[in-house]
Amino acid sequence: MLGDEIVSRINQLGAISEIGGQLVRVFLSPEHRKAADLILSWMREAGMAAHLDAIGNVCGRYEGAHPELPCLMLGSHYDTVRDAGKWDGPLGLITAIACVADLNRRGVRLPFAVEIVGFADEEGVRFASTLLGSRAVAGTFDQGVLAARDRDGLTMREALAQFGLDPDHIGAAARARHELHAYVELHIEQGPVLELENLPVGVVTAISGATRLAAKLSGMAGHAGTVPMAQRRDALAGAAECVVAVETFCKADGGGLVGTVGTISARPGAANVIAGDVSFTLDIRAPTDARRTLAVTETVRRIEAIAKRRGLSLQLDVTHENRTVPCAPWLKAQLAEAVAAEGYPVFELPSGAGHDAMAMIDITDVAMLFVRCRGGVSHHPAEHVELLDADAGARVLLRLIENFQPREAAGIVQPEHQQP
Repeated sequence: MLGDEIVSRINQLGAISEIGGQLVRVFLSPEHRKAADLILSWMREAGMAAHLDAIGNVCGRYEGAHPELPCLMLGSHYDTVRDAGKWDGPLGLITAIACVADLNRRGVRLPFAVEIVGFADEEGVRFASTLLGSRAVAGTFDQGVLAARDRDGLTMREALAQFGLDPDHIGAAARARHELHAYVELHIEQGPVLELENLPVGVVTAISGATRLAAKLSGMAGHAGTVPMAQRRDALAGAAECVVAVETFCKADGGGLVGTVGTISARPGAANVIAGDVSFTLDIRAPTDARRTLAVTETVRRIEAIAKRRGLSLQLDVTHENRTVPCAPWLKAQLAEAVAAEGYPVFELPSGAGHDAMAMIDITDVAMLFVRCRGGVSHHPAEHVELLDADAGARVLLRLIENFQPREAAGIVQPEHQQP
Protein backbone atom coordinates (compact mmCIF):
# COMPACT_ATOMS: atom_id res chain seq x y z
CA MET A 1 0.00 0.00 0.00
CA LEU A 2 1.45 3.36 -1.05
CA GLY A 3 0.06 4.98 2.08
CA ASP A 4 2.46 3.07 4.36
CA GLU A 5 5.53 4.54 2.68
CA ILE A 6 3.97 8.00 2.54
CA VAL A 7 3.13 8.08 6.25
CA SER A 8 6.58 6.79 7.17
CA ARG A 9 8.24 9.54 5.19
CA ILE A 10 5.89 12.20 6.53
CA ASN A 11 7.10 11.24 10.00
CA GLN A 12 10.77 11.26 8.94
CA LEU A 13 10.48 14.71 7.40
CA GLY A 14 8.41 15.95 10.34
CA ALA A 15 11.27 15.13 12.68
CA ILE A 16 13.49 17.73 11.01
CA SER A 17 12.85 20.88 12.99
CA GLU A 18 14.64 23.90 14.42
CA ILE A 19 12.91 23.49 17.79
CA GLY A 20 12.52 20.33 19.84
CA GLY A 21 8.90 19.49 20.56
CA GLN A 22 7.67 21.69 17.72
CA LEU A 23 7.86 21.54 13.93
CA VAL A 24 9.56 24.65 12.57
CA ARG A 25 11.35 24.47 9.22
CA VAL A 26 11.78 27.79 7.47
CA PHE A 27 13.39 28.85 4.22
CA LEU A 28 17.20 28.62 3.97
CA SER A 29 17.68 27.32 7.50
CA PRO A 30 20.03 24.40 8.31
CA GLU A 31 16.89 22.28 8.73
CA HIS A 32 15.81 23.31 5.24
CA ARG A 33 19.10 21.94 3.90
CA LYS A 34 18.75 18.70 5.86
CA ALA A 35 15.18 18.23 4.61
CA ALA A 36 16.22 19.02 1.04
CA ASP A 37 18.98 16.41 1.12
CA LEU A 38 16.55 13.78 2.43
CA ILE A 39 13.95 14.56 -0.25
CA LEU A 40 16.60 14.47 -2.97
CA SER A 41 17.63 11.01 -1.78
CA TRP A 42 14.02 9.83 -2.02
CA MET A 43 13.74 11.21 -5.53
CA ARG A 44 16.87 9.37 -6.64
CA GLU A 45 15.68 6.14 -5.04
CA ALA A 46 12.48 6.54 -7.08
CA GLY A 47 14.46 6.59 -10.33
CA MET A 48 14.62 10.34 -10.87
CA ALA A 49 17.50 12.62 -11.72
CA ALA A 50 17.38 15.16 -8.89
CA HIS A 51 18.99 18.48 -7.98
CA LEU A 52 18.60 21.62 -5.87
CA ASP A 53 17.76 24.61 -8.05
CA ALA A 54 18.78 28.27 -7.79
CA ILE A 55 16.17 29.19 -5.15
CA GLY A 56 16.47 25.99 -3.08
CA ASN A 57 13.63 23.97 -4.64
CA VAL A 58 14.21 20.21 -4.77
CA CYS A 59 13.60 19.05 -8.34
CA GLY A 60 13.30 15.53 -9.68
CA ARG A 61 12.70 14.35 -13.25
CA TYR A 62 11.50 10.93 -14.37
CA GLU A 63 12.09 10.68 -18.09
CA GLY A 64 9.39 9.60 -20.50
CA ALA A 65 9.66 7.15 -23.38
CA HIS A 66 12.50 9.28 -24.79
CA PRO A 67 14.50 12.24 -23.45
CA GLU A 68 13.51 15.90 -23.50
CA LEU A 69 9.75 15.40 -23.58
CA PRO A 70 7.54 18.05 -21.99
CA CYS A 71 6.54 17.14 -18.44
CA LEU A 72 3.54 16.77 -16.20
CA MET A 73 4.74 18.67 -13.13
CA LEU A 74 3.67 17.64 -9.65
CA GLY A 75 4.63 19.13 -6.34
CA SER A 76 4.03 21.12 -3.19
CA HIS A 77 6.16 22.85 -0.56
CA TYR A 78 8.36 21.55 2.24
CA ASP A 79 8.72 24.67 4.40
CA THR A 80 6.43 25.09 7.41
CA VAL A 81 4.81 27.71 9.58
CA ARG A 82 6.00 27.91 13.19
CA ASP A 83 4.68 25.13 15.45
CA ALA A 84 3.30 23.43 12.35
CA GLY A 85 1.64 20.17 11.45
CA LYS A 86 3.50 17.54 9.41
CA TRP A 87 1.16 17.24 6.45
CA ASP A 88 0.70 20.70 4.95
CA GLY A 89 2.89 20.66 1.83
CA PRO A 90 4.91 17.47 2.37
CA LEU A 91 1.90 15.20 1.70
CA GLY A 92 1.70 16.37 -1.92
CA LEU A 93 5.44 16.16 -2.44
CA ILE A 94 5.95 12.75 -0.81
CA THR A 95 2.87 11.29 -2.52
CA ALA A 96 4.15 12.37 -5.93
CA ILE A 97 7.52 10.72 -5.23
CA ALA A 98 5.76 7.51 -4.13
CA CYS A 99 3.79 7.45 -7.39
CA VAL A 100 6.90 7.83 -9.52
CA ALA A 101 8.66 5.15 -7.47
CA ASP A 102 5.77 2.81 -8.28
CA LEU A 103 6.10 3.56 -12.00
CA ASN A 104 9.85 2.96 -11.80
CA ARG A 105 9.46 -0.37 -9.99
CA ARG A 106 7.18 -1.57 -12.77
CA GLY A 107 9.41 -0.19 -15.53
CA VAL A 108 6.67 2.10 -16.84
CA ARG A 109 7.73 4.95 -19.13
CA LEU A 110 5.13 7.41 -20.34
CA PRO A 111 4.77 9.57 -23.47
CA PHE A 112 5.78 12.55 -21.33
CA ALA A 113 8.18 13.16 -18.48
CA VAL A 114 7.09 13.51 -14.88
CA GLU A 115 8.76 16.22 -12.84
CA ILE A 116 8.34 16.78 -9.12
CA VAL A 117 9.20 20.02 -7.37
CA GLY A 118 9.39 20.51 -3.63
CA PHE A 119 9.03 24.26 -3.35
CA ALA A 120 11.46 25.81 -0.89
CA ASP A 121 9.21 28.56 0.47
CA GLU A 122 5.44 28.74 0.14
CA GLU A 123 4.49 29.92 3.60
CA GLY A 124 6.56 33.13 3.63
CA VAL A 125 7.39 32.80 7.32
CA ARG A 126 10.99 33.99 7.30
CA PHE A 127 10.85 36.96 4.91
CA ALA A 128 7.10 37.74 4.89
CA SER A 129 6.84 37.05 1.16
CA THR A 130 4.99 33.94 0.02
CA LEU A 131 5.35 31.51 -2.91
CA LEU A 132 9.04 32.27 -3.38
CA GLY A 133 9.93 28.83 -4.77
CA SER A 134 7.02 28.54 -7.19
CA ARG A 135 7.36 32.14 -8.36
CA ALA A 136 10.98 31.42 -9.25
CA VAL A 137 9.92 28.39 -11.32
CA ALA A 138 7.16 30.41 -13.00
CA GLY A 139 9.60 33.22 -13.82
CA THR A 140 7.74 35.79 -11.70
CA PHE A 141 10.13 36.08 -8.75
CA ASP A 142 10.32 39.68 -7.50
CA GLN A 143 13.98 40.60 -7.14
CA GLY A 144 12.96 43.32 -4.70
CA VAL A 145 12.27 40.78 -1.96
CA LEU A 146 15.98 39.95 -1.81
CA ALA A 147 16.31 43.02 0.40
CA ALA A 148 13.70 41.74 2.89
CA ARG A 149 15.09 40.96 6.35
CA ASP A 150 14.26 38.15 8.74
CA ARG A 151 13.70 38.72 12.46
CA ASP A 152 17.46 38.56 13.05
CA GLY A 153 18.12 41.31 10.50
CA LEU A 154 19.57 39.02 7.82
CA THR A 155 18.50 39.85 4.27
CA MET A 156 17.24 37.18 1.90
CA ARG A 157 20.22 37.92 -0.35
CA GLU A 158 22.60 37.21 2.54
CA ALA A 159 20.70 34.08 3.57
CA LEU A 160 20.85 32.68 0.04
CA ALA A 161 24.59 33.26 -0.10
CA GLN A 162 25.10 31.60 3.31
CA PHE A 163 23.06 28.64 2.04
CA GLY A 164 25.40 28.29 -0.94
CA LEU A 165 23.07 29.74 -3.57
CA ASP A 166 23.74 32.73 -5.81
CA PRO A 167 20.97 35.34 -5.45
CA ASP A 168 21.92 36.82 -8.82
CA HIS A 169 21.10 33.54 -10.58
CA ILE A 170 17.57 32.91 -9.29
CA GLY A 171 16.34 33.39 -12.85
CA ALA A 172 17.97 30.05 -13.70
CA ALA A 173 15.14 28.31 -11.82
CA ALA A 174 12.54 29.61 -14.29
CA ARG A 175 10.95 27.14 -16.68
CA ALA A 176 9.74 27.80 -20.21
CA ARG A 177 6.04 27.38 -20.93
CA HIS A 178 6.65 24.76 -23.64
CA GLU A 179 8.43 22.50 -21.13
CA LEU A 180 5.24 21.83 -19.14
CA HIS A 181 1.97 20.15 -20.04
CA ALA A 182 0.36 21.08 -16.71
CA TYR A 183 0.89 21.38 -12.96
CA VAL A 184 -1.06 19.21 -10.51
CA GLU A 185 -0.83 19.58 -6.74
CA LEU A 186 -2.11 17.16 -4.11
CA HIS A 187 -2.67 18.83 -0.73
CA ILE A 188 -4.51 18.35 2.52
CA GLU A 189 -7.80 20.22 2.47
CA GLN A 190 -6.99 22.36 5.53
CA GLY A 191 -10.72 22.55 6.16
CA PRO A 192 -13.61 20.34 7.36
CA VAL A 193 -15.70 19.93 4.19
CA LEU A 194 -14.45 16.51 3.06
CA GLU A 195 -14.79 15.17 6.59
CA LEU A 196 -18.37 16.45 6.75
CA GLU A 197 -19.05 14.75 3.39
CA ASN A 198 -17.33 11.55 4.59
CA LEU A 199 -15.04 11.54 1.55
CA PRO A 200 -11.28 10.92 1.42
CA VAL A 201 -10.60 13.14 -1.61
CA GLY A 202 -12.08 16.09 -3.46
CA VAL A 203 -11.43 17.90 -6.75
CA VAL A 204 -10.61 21.58 -6.36
CA THR A 205 -12.53 24.02 -8.55
CA ALA A 206 -10.50 27.16 -7.83
CA ILE A 207 -8.18 28.73 -5.31
CA SER A 208 -10.02 31.65 -3.81
CA GLY A 209 -8.65 35.10 -4.35
CA ALA A 210 -7.92 37.19 -1.27
CA THR A 211 -8.05 40.85 -0.36
CA ARG A 212 -6.50 42.05 2.89
CA LEU A 213 -7.09 45.45 4.39
CA ALA A 214 -5.65 47.33 7.34
CA ALA A 215 -8.23 49.42 9.20
CA LYS A 216 -7.72 52.15 11.77
CA LEU A 217 -10.56 53.69 13.75
CA SER A 218 -9.86 56.85 15.75
CA GLY A 219 -12.16 58.28 18.43
CA MET A 220 -11.36 59.90 21.75
CA ALA A 221 -9.59 58.31 24.67
CA GLY A 222 -11.04 59.10 28.06
CA HIS A 223 -11.49 58.06 31.68
CA ALA A 224 -13.46 54.84 32.00
CA GLY A 225 -15.32 56.10 35.05
CA THR A 226 -16.14 59.70 34.16
CA VAL A 227 -17.18 59.85 30.50
CA PRO A 228 -20.93 59.11 30.13
CA MET A 229 -21.81 56.31 27.75
CA ALA A 230 -23.80 58.59 25.44
CA GLN A 231 -20.85 60.94 25.00
CA ARG A 232 -18.19 58.37 24.20
CA ARG A 233 -16.33 57.97 20.90
CA ASP A 234 -15.05 54.50 21.78
CA ALA A 235 -12.88 53.16 18.96
CA LEU A 236 -12.82 49.63 20.40
CA ALA A 237 -16.61 49.40 20.65
CA GLY A 238 -16.75 50.61 17.04
CA ALA A 239 -14.22 48.00 15.95
CA ALA A 240 -16.23 45.30 17.75
CA GLU A 241 -19.31 46.31 15.77
CA CYS A 242 -17.26 46.16 12.57
CA VAL A 243 -16.07 42.64 13.39
CA VAL A 244 -19.64 41.46 13.91
CA ALA A 245 -20.74 43.21 10.70
CA VAL A 246 -18.08 41.36 8.70
CA GLU A 247 -19.07 38.02 10.22
CA THR A 248 -22.80 38.62 9.68
CA PHE A 249 -22.37 39.67 6.06
CA CYS A 250 -20.11 36.76 5.10
CA LYS A 251 -22.21 34.12 6.93
CA ALA A 252 -25.27 35.23 4.96
CA ASP A 253 -23.54 34.77 1.61
CA GLY A 254 -23.69 30.99 1.20
CA GLY A 255 -21.44 31.10 -1.88
CA GLY A 256 -18.03 30.39 -0.43
CA LEU A 257 -17.36 33.93 0.78
CA VAL A 258 -15.30 34.13 3.98
CA GLY A 259 -14.19 37.12 6.01
CA THR A 260 -11.79 37.22 8.94
CA VAL A 261 -10.59 39.86 11.35
CA GLY A 262 -7.36 38.22 12.44
CA THR A 263 -5.60 40.89 14.48
CA ILE A 264 -6.78 43.83 16.59
CA SER A 265 -4.88 46.33 18.70
CA ALA A 266 -6.34 49.01 20.99
CA ARG A 267 -4.58 52.11 22.26
CA PRO A 268 -3.76 53.34 24.82
CA GLY A 269 -4.52 49.80 25.98
CA ALA A 270 -5.30 50.28 29.67
CA ALA A 271 -8.15 48.68 31.61
CA ASN A 272 -9.44 52.02 32.89
CA VAL A 273 -9.14 54.02 29.65
CA ILE A 274 -11.61 54.22 26.76
CA ALA A 275 -9.78 53.19 23.60
CA GLY A 276 -9.02 56.17 21.40
CA ASP A 277 -7.44 54.27 18.48
CA VAL A 278 -7.94 50.73 17.24
CA SER A 279 -6.22 48.98 14.35
CA PHE A 280 -7.44 45.69 12.89
CA THR A 281 -6.91 43.55 9.82
CA LEU A 282 -9.51 42.22 7.45
CA ASP A 283 -9.13 39.23 5.11
CA ILE A 284 -11.85 38.56 2.52
CA ARG A 285 -11.79 35.55 0.18
CA ALA A 286 -14.17 34.19 -2.44
CA PRO A 287 -14.09 31.57 -5.23
CA THR A 288 -14.51 34.28 -7.91
CA ASP A 289 -12.89 37.67 -8.27
CA ALA A 290 -16.22 39.30 -9.09
CA ARG A 291 -17.78 38.03 -5.85
CA ARG A 292 -14.76 39.06 -3.82
CA THR A 293 -14.72 42.56 -5.31
CA LEU A 294 -18.40 43.06 -4.53
CA ALA A 295 -17.90 41.71 -1.01
CA VAL A 296 -15.00 44.05 -0.32
CA THR A 297 -17.03 47.01 -1.57
CA GLU A 298 -20.01 46.11 0.60
CA THR A 299 -17.87 45.39 3.67
CA VAL A 300 -16.09 48.73 3.34
CA ARG A 301 -19.46 50.48 2.99
CA ARG A 302 -20.71 48.88 6.21
CA ILE A 303 -17.55 49.76 8.13
CA GLU A 304 -17.71 53.34 6.87
CA ALA A 305 -21.34 53.58 8.02
CA ILE A 306 -20.45 52.30 11.50
CA ALA A 307 -17.59 54.78 11.82
CA LYS A 308 -19.77 57.70 10.72
CA ARG A 309 -22.60 56.82 13.09
CA ARG A 310 -20.20 56.53 16.03
CA GLY A 311 -18.27 59.73 15.23
CA LEU A 312 -15.04 57.87 14.47
CA SER A 313 -12.51 58.67 11.77
CA LEU A 314 -11.55 55.75 9.54
CA GLN A 315 -8.48 54.85 7.53
CA LEU A 316 -8.64 51.77 5.29
CA ASP A 317 -5.74 50.53 3.16
CA VAL A 318 -5.50 47.47 0.91
CA THR A 319 -2.32 45.62 1.93
CA HIS A 320 -2.60 42.47 -0.20
CA GLU A 321 -4.55 41.26 -3.20
CA ASN A 322 -4.39 37.90 -4.97
CA ARG A 323 -6.59 36.99 -7.89
CA THR A 324 -8.70 33.85 -7.94
CA VAL A 325 -6.95 30.93 -9.63
CA PRO A 326 -9.35 28.66 -11.54
CA CYS A 327 -8.43 25.03 -12.05
CA ALA A 328 -8.45 24.12 -15.74
CA PRO A 329 -11.62 22.23 -16.74
CA TRP A 330 -9.72 19.74 -18.91
CA LEU A 331 -7.46 18.86 -15.95
CA LYS A 332 -10.33 18.76 -13.47
CA ALA A 333 -12.12 16.31 -15.76
CA GLN A 334 -9.13 13.95 -15.74
CA LEU A 335 -8.84 14.18 -11.96
CA ALA A 336 -12.56 13.45 -11.65
CA GLU A 337 -12.17 10.39 -13.87
CA ALA A 338 -9.33 9.14 -11.67
CA VAL A 339 -11.37 9.69 -8.51
CA ALA A 340 -14.37 7.83 -9.96
CA ALA A 341 -12.19 4.99 -11.26
CA GLU A 342 -10.88 4.45 -7.72
CA GLY A 343 -14.48 4.04 -6.57
CA TYR A 344 -15.07 7.38 -4.85
CA PRO A 345 -17.83 9.92 -5.50
CA VAL A 346 -16.58 12.97 -7.38
CA PHE A 347 -16.95 15.95 -5.08
CA GLU A 348 -15.83 19.44 -6.06
CA LEU A 349 -14.91 22.25 -3.68
CA PRO A 350 -12.96 25.51 -3.71
CA SER A 351 -9.76 26.11 -1.79
CA GLY A 352 -9.81 29.00 0.66
CA ALA A 353 -6.08 28.67 1.36
CA GLY A 354 -3.25 29.76 -0.92
CA HIS A 355 -1.07 27.21 -2.70
CA ASP A 356 1.91 27.06 -5.06
CA ALA A 357 -0.55 26.50 -7.91
CA MET A 358 -1.36 30.22 -7.57
CA ALA A 359 2.10 31.01 -8.93
CA MET A 360 2.30 28.13 -11.39
CA ILE A 361 -0.79 29.30 -13.30
CA ASP A 362 1.40 32.04 -14.78
CA ILE A 363 3.22 29.38 -16.79
CA THR A 364 0.75 26.49 -17.25
CA ASP A 365 -2.72 25.16 -16.47
CA VAL A 366 -3.19 23.87 -12.93
CA ALA A 367 -5.37 21.46 -10.98
CA MET A 368 -5.51 20.33 -7.35
CA LEU A 369 -6.63 17.24 -5.47
CA PHE A 370 -7.57 17.64 -1.82
CA VAL A 371 -7.14 14.89 0.78
CA ARG A 372 -9.27 14.85 3.92
CA CYS A 373 -7.62 15.99 7.15
CA ARG A 374 -8.93 15.26 10.63
CA GLY A 375 -11.19 17.98 11.97
CA GLY A 376 -10.12 20.31 9.19
CA VAL A 377 -7.19 21.32 11.41
CA SER A 378 -4.09 22.77 9.76
CA HIS A 379 -1.14 25.02 10.69
CA HIS A 380 -1.26 23.28 14.06
CA PRO A 381 0.49 20.24 15.59
CA ALA A 382 -2.86 18.39 15.60
CA GLU A 383 -2.92 18.39 11.79
CA HIS A 384 -3.45 14.76 10.71
CA VAL A 385 -4.31 12.56 7.73
CA GLU A 386 -5.41 8.96 8.21
CA LEU A 387 -3.37 6.22 6.54
CA LEU A 388 -6.25 5.09 4.33
CA ASP A 389 -6.89 8.64 3.16
CA ALA A 390 -3.22 9.13 2.30
CA ASP A 391 -3.37 5.91 0.31
CA ALA A 392 -6.57 6.97 -1.44
CA GLY A 393 -4.97 10.23 -2.54
CA ALA A 394 -1.91 8.36 -3.82
CA ARG A 395 -3.99 5.90 -5.83
CA VAL A 396 -5.97 8.71 -7.44
CA LEU A 397 -2.81 10.64 -8.29
CA LEU A 398 -1.09 7.55 -9.70
CA ARG A 399 -4.10 6.78 -11.87
CA LEU A 400 -4.12 10.36 -13.12
CA ILE A 401 -0.43 10.17 -14.04
CA GLU A 402 -0.74 6.87 -15.89
CA ASN A 403 -3.78 8.02 -17.87
CA PHE A 404 -2.84 11.67 -18.32
CA GLN A 405 -3.67 13.24 -21.68
CA PRO A 406 -2.08 16.60 -22.57
CA ARG A 407 -4.42 19.46 -23.33
CA GLU A 408 -3.74 19.10 -27.08
CA ALA A 409 -5.46 15.71 -26.90
CA ALA A 410 -8.53 17.51 -25.52
CA GLY A 411 -8.52 19.91 -28.47
CA ILE A 412 -7.13 22.81 -26.40
CA VAL A 413 -4.25 24.61 -28.11
CA GLN A 414 -3.35 27.21 -25.46
CA PRO A 415 -3.44 27.06 -21.67
CA GLU A 416 -7.01 27.72 -20.59
CA HIS A 417 -6.06 30.39 -18.08
CA GLN A 418 -4.85 32.57 -20.96
CA GLN A 419 -8.09 32.48 -22.85
CA PRO A 420 -10.46 35.43 -22.52
